[in-house]
Amino acid sequence: MIHHRDSFLNNVAAQLGRSRNTSVKPERNWQFRPQDKTLADKSPDELMNVFRDQCQLIHTELIETTGEKLADVLEATVNLYGGGPVSIWQDPRFAEFGLGGLINEMWPARNVEVNEWDAARGKENVAEAERANIGITFSDMTLAESGTVVLFSGAGKGRSVSLLPHKYIAIIPKSTIVPRMTQAAQEISRRVQAGETIPSCINFITGPSNSADIEMNLVVGVHGPVKAAYIVVEDC
Repeated sequence: MIHHRDSFLNNVAAQLGRSRNTSVKPERNWQFRPQDKTLADKSPDELMNVFRDQCQLIHTELIETTGEKLADVLEATVNLYGGGPVSIWQDPRFAEFGLGGLINEMWPARNVEVNEWDAARGKENVAEAERANIGITFSDMTLAESGTVVLFSGAGKGRSVSLLPHKYIAIIPKSTIVPRMTQAAQEISRRVQAGETIPSCINFITGPSNSADIEMNLVVGVHGPVKAAYIVVEDC
Protein backbone atom coordinates (compact mmCIF):
# COMPACT_ATOMS: atom_id res chain seq x y z
CA MET A 1 0.00 0.00 0.00
CA ILE A 2 1.27 3.47 -0.92
CA HIS A 3 0.44 6.10 1.72
CA HIS A 4 -0.18 9.81 0.95
CA ARG A 5 0.61 9.34 -2.75
CA ASP A 6 -2.02 11.76 -4.04
CA SER A 7 -1.16 14.54 -1.59
CA PHE A 8 2.54 14.14 -2.39
CA LEU A 9 2.04 14.28 -6.16
CA ASN A 10 -0.38 17.19 -5.87
CA ASN A 11 2.22 19.10 -3.88
CA VAL A 12 4.91 18.40 -6.49
CA ALA A 13 2.61 19.63 -9.27
CA ALA A 14 1.77 22.77 -7.29
CA GLN A 15 5.45 23.55 -6.76
CA LEU A 16 5.96 23.22 -10.53
CA GLY A 17 3.18 25.72 -11.08
CA ARG A 18 0.84 23.41 -12.97
CA SER A 19 -2.04 21.04 -12.40
CA ARG A 20 -1.35 17.35 -11.92
CA ASN A 21 -1.39 15.37 -15.17
CA THR A 22 -3.12 12.02 -14.82
CA SER A 23 -4.15 11.26 -18.40
CA VAL A 24 -1.76 12.62 -21.06
CA LYS A 25 1.48 10.74 -21.61
CA PRO A 26 4.43 13.17 -21.87
CA GLU A 27 6.10 13.33 -25.28
CA ARG A 28 9.83 12.78 -25.46
CA ASN A 29 10.84 14.52 -28.66
CA TRP A 30 14.51 15.20 -28.08
CA GLN A 31 16.36 17.18 -30.73
CA PHE A 32 19.30 14.79 -30.79
CA ARG A 33 18.97 11.00 -30.52
CA PRO A 34 22.42 9.50 -31.14
CA GLN A 35 21.25 6.22 -29.61
CA ASP A 36 19.04 5.62 -32.64
CA LYS A 37 21.81 6.30 -35.16
CA THR A 38 24.70 4.30 -33.74
CA LEU A 39 25.36 1.34 -36.08
CA ALA A 40 21.83 1.69 -37.46
CA ASP A 41 23.07 1.77 -41.06
CA LYS A 42 25.01 -1.49 -40.78
CA SER A 43 24.03 -4.59 -42.75
CA PRO A 44 23.78 -7.98 -41.00
CA ASP A 45 27.28 -8.85 -42.21
CA GLU A 46 28.67 -5.53 -40.99
CA LEU A 47 27.02 -6.02 -37.61
CA MET A 48 28.62 -9.46 -37.53
CA ASN A 49 32.02 -7.83 -38.03
CA VAL A 50 31.39 -5.50 -35.10
CA PHE A 51 30.22 -8.41 -32.97
CA ARG A 52 33.24 -10.51 -33.96
CA ASP A 53 35.68 -7.78 -32.92
CA GLN A 54 33.88 -7.22 -29.63
CA CYS A 55 34.03 -10.90 -28.70
CA GLN A 56 37.82 -10.68 -28.71
CA LEU A 57 37.65 -7.84 -26.19
CA ILE A 58 35.35 -9.69 -23.80
CA HIS A 59 37.37 -12.94 -23.81
CA THR A 60 34.62 -14.95 -25.47
CA GLU A 61 35.21 -17.68 -28.03
CA LEU A 62 33.21 -17.03 -31.19
CA ILE A 63 32.30 -19.91 -33.50
CA GLU A 64 30.43 -19.37 -36.75
CA THR A 65 28.55 -22.17 -38.45
CA THR A 66 25.54 -23.14 -40.55
CA GLY A 67 22.38 -24.91 -39.47
CA GLU A 68 23.55 -28.13 -41.07
CA LYS A 69 26.77 -28.19 -39.06
CA LEU A 70 25.39 -26.82 -35.78
CA ALA A 71 25.00 -30.20 -34.04
CA ASP A 72 28.58 -31.18 -34.83
CA VAL A 73 29.91 -27.79 -33.74
CA LEU A 74 27.94 -27.85 -30.50
CA GLU A 75 29.13 -31.36 -29.69
CA ALA A 76 32.74 -30.40 -30.39
CA THR A 77 32.44 -27.31 -28.18
CA VAL A 78 30.94 -29.30 -25.32
CA ASN A 79 33.77 -31.85 -25.64
CA LEU A 80 36.32 -29.03 -25.64
CA TYR A 81 34.81 -27.69 -22.43
CA GLY A 82 34.99 -31.08 -20.70
CA GLY A 83 31.62 -32.67 -21.43
CA GLY A 84 28.64 -32.99 -19.07
CA PRO A 85 26.68 -32.63 -17.02
CA VAL A 86 24.88 -30.26 -19.37
CA SER A 87 22.01 -27.98 -18.33
CA ILE A 88 19.69 -26.63 -21.04
CA TRP A 89 16.51 -24.66 -21.44
CA GLN A 90 13.19 -26.31 -22.30
CA ASP A 91 13.20 -24.52 -25.61
CA PRO A 92 11.61 -25.55 -28.95
CA ARG A 93 14.53 -23.96 -30.79
CA PHE A 94 16.75 -26.93 -29.92
CA ALA A 95 14.48 -29.07 -32.11
CA GLU A 96 13.96 -26.35 -34.72
CA PHE A 97 17.71 -26.05 -35.23
CA GLY A 98 18.19 -29.79 -35.54
CA LEU A 99 19.68 -30.51 -32.12
CA GLY A 100 17.07 -33.02 -30.92
CA GLY A 101 19.06 -36.07 -32.00
CA LEU A 102 22.21 -34.86 -30.26
CA ILE A 103 20.45 -33.98 -27.02
CA ASN A 104 17.96 -36.84 -26.76
CA GLU A 105 19.89 -39.71 -28.34
CA MET A 106 23.61 -39.20 -28.95
CA TRP A 107 24.56 -37.60 -25.64
CA PRO A 108 22.61 -40.10 -23.49
CA ALA A 109 24.13 -42.97 -25.48
CA ARG A 110 27.59 -41.58 -24.68
CA ASN A 111 26.74 -41.13 -20.99
CA VAL A 112 26.65 -37.35 -21.26
CA GLU A 113 24.13 -36.22 -18.64
CA VAL A 114 21.63 -33.69 -19.97
CA ASN A 115 19.18 -31.90 -17.67
CA GLU A 116 16.38 -29.91 -19.27
CA TRP A 117 14.76 -27.17 -17.19
CA ASP A 118 11.30 -28.22 -16.06
CA ALA A 119 9.30 -25.66 -14.11
CA ALA A 120 7.30 -28.43 -12.40
CA ARG A 121 10.45 -29.64 -10.62
CA GLY A 122 11.13 -26.32 -8.94
CA LYS A 123 14.42 -26.06 -7.05
CA GLU A 124 15.67 -29.36 -8.47
CA ASN A 125 16.45 -27.42 -11.64
CA VAL A 126 18.65 -25.00 -9.74
CA ALA A 127 20.55 -27.85 -8.08
CA GLU A 128 21.16 -29.48 -11.46
CA ALA A 129 22.35 -26.21 -12.98
CA GLU A 130 24.68 -25.67 -10.04
CA ARG A 131 26.48 -28.97 -10.55
CA ALA A 132 26.45 -28.74 -14.35
CA ASN A 133 29.71 -28.30 -16.20
CA ILE A 134 28.06 -26.46 -19.09
CA GLY A 135 24.88 -24.43 -19.48
CA ILE A 136 23.43 -23.96 -22.97
CA THR A 137 20.75 -21.48 -24.05
CA PHE A 138 19.65 -19.67 -27.18
CA SER A 139 20.01 -15.89 -27.42
CA ASP A 140 16.75 -13.99 -27.90
CA MET A 141 18.48 -10.77 -28.94
CA THR A 142 22.18 -10.16 -29.49
CA LEU A 143 23.88 -6.76 -29.20
CA ALA A 144 26.71 -6.26 -31.67
CA GLU A 145 28.22 -3.18 -30.02
CA SER A 146 28.88 -4.84 -26.65
CA GLY A 147 28.95 -8.55 -27.53
CA THR A 148 25.93 -9.16 -25.33
CA VAL A 149 23.33 -11.93 -25.46
CA VAL A 150 19.85 -11.07 -24.18
CA LEU A 151 17.92 -13.88 -22.52
CA PHE A 152 14.18 -13.71 -21.85
CA SER A 153 13.56 -16.07 -18.96
CA GLY A 154 10.32 -18.02 -18.71
CA ALA A 155 8.65 -21.13 -17.32
CA GLY A 156 11.05 -23.48 -19.10
CA LYS A 157 13.92 -21.03 -19.31
CA GLY A 158 15.43 -20.61 -15.87
CA ARG A 159 18.08 -17.92 -15.42
CA SER A 160 20.25 -20.37 -13.48
CA VAL A 161 21.19 -22.18 -16.70
CA SER A 162 23.34 -19.25 -17.82
CA LEU A 163 24.58 -18.36 -14.33
CA LEU A 164 25.45 -21.41 -12.26
CA PRO A 165 27.27 -23.90 -14.57
CA HIS A 166 31.07 -23.76 -14.79
CA LYS A 167 30.96 -22.80 -18.49
CA TYR A 168 28.32 -21.27 -20.72
CA ILE A 169 27.47 -21.69 -24.41
CA ALA A 170 25.05 -19.34 -26.18
CA ILE A 171 23.57 -20.40 -29.51
CA ILE A 172 22.98 -17.21 -31.50
CA PRO A 173 20.83 -17.17 -34.63
CA LYS A 174 22.45 -14.50 -36.80
CA SER A 175 19.03 -12.91 -37.33
CA THR A 176 18.93 -11.94 -33.64
CA ILE A 177 21.93 -9.61 -33.94
CA VAL A 178 20.96 -5.93 -33.59
CA PRO A 179 23.19 -2.85 -33.23
CA ARG A 180 23.06 -2.16 -29.50
CA MET A 181 21.15 -1.81 -26.22
CA THR A 182 18.84 0.74 -27.87
CA GLN A 183 17.09 -1.91 -29.95
CA ALA A 184 16.69 -4.26 -26.98
CA ALA A 185 15.09 -1.51 -24.90
CA GLN A 186 12.80 -0.55 -27.77
CA GLU A 187 11.67 -4.16 -28.21
CA ILE A 188 10.93 -4.55 -24.51
CA SER A 189 9.01 -1.25 -24.56
CA ARG A 190 7.05 -2.37 -27.63
CA ARG A 191 5.97 -5.54 -25.85
CA VAL A 192 4.89 -3.59 -22.78
CA GLN A 193 2.92 -1.06 -24.85
CA ALA A 194 1.23 -3.94 -26.72
CA GLY A 195 0.04 -5.39 -23.42
CA GLU A 196 2.21 -8.48 -23.66
CA THR A 197 3.40 -10.20 -20.51
CA ILE A 198 7.16 -9.85 -20.47
CA PRO A 199 9.49 -12.09 -18.45
CA SER A 200 10.11 -11.15 -14.84
CA CYS A 201 13.82 -11.60 -15.53
CA ILE A 202 15.68 -10.42 -18.64
CA ASN A 203 19.40 -11.17 -18.54
CA PHE A 204 22.07 -9.25 -20.44
CA ILE A 205 25.19 -11.43 -20.55
CA THR A 206 28.47 -10.16 -21.95
CA GLY A 207 30.93 -13.04 -22.06
CA PRO A 208 32.29 -14.92 -19.05
CA SER A 209 32.20 -13.49 -15.54
CA ASN A 210 34.85 -10.87 -14.87
CA SER A 211 35.79 -8.11 -12.49
CA ALA A 212 38.20 -5.18 -12.41
CA ASP A 213 37.30 -4.00 -8.91
CA ILE A 214 40.86 -4.29 -7.60
CA GLU A 215 42.98 -1.47 -9.03
CA MET A 216 41.31 -1.86 -12.45
CA ASN A 217 43.09 -5.15 -13.10
CA LEU A 218 40.77 -7.34 -15.15
CA VAL A 219 40.23 -10.86 -13.83
CA VAL A 220 38.15 -13.20 -16.01
CA GLY A 221 36.25 -16.10 -14.48
CA VAL A 222 35.60 -14.90 -10.94
CA HIS A 223 31.93 -15.79 -10.42
CA GLY A 224 29.37 -17.49 -12.57
CA PRO A 225 30.66 -19.13 -15.77
CA VAL A 226 34.45 -18.91 -16.01
CA LYS A 227 34.39 -19.50 -19.79
CA ALA A 228 31.87 -18.59 -22.45
CA ALA A 229 31.44 -19.46 -26.11
CA TYR A 230 29.08 -17.96 -28.66
CA ILE A 231 27.99 -20.14 -31.58
CA VAL A 232 26.52 -17.96 -34.33
CA VAL A 233 24.24 -19.86 -36.71
CA GLU A 234 23.67 -18.51 -40.22
CA ASP A 235 19.89 -18.18 -40.55
CA CYS A 236 19.46 -15.00 -42.58
